[in-house]
Amino acid sequence: MFLPILRNGILIYFQEGGPIGLIQNGDIINVDVQKRRIDVQLTGEELEQRRRKWTPPPYKVNRGVLYKYIKNVQSASNGCVTDE
Repeated sequence: MFLPILRNGILIYFQEGGPIGLIQNGDIINVDVQKRRIDVQLTGEELEQRRRKWTPPPYKVNRGVLYKYIKNVQSASNGCVTDE
């Protein structure tokens, strides 16, 4: 399963239950810098099983500017915008 290499968007994929959020201790991860890829050695079926059991982690803050940012920011593929 391909994991996107992003600098600022990794946490969103974790918080929303993307493949990064489904990785567990002991999973084998391959990093190919030249191809700009990170791959985890799991089948689609294994990821789907984990996704069904997954629950989002709680936010680390529940008020203030950082909380507003967390609630409003879009994914990196959409430019991490907060004003739409």
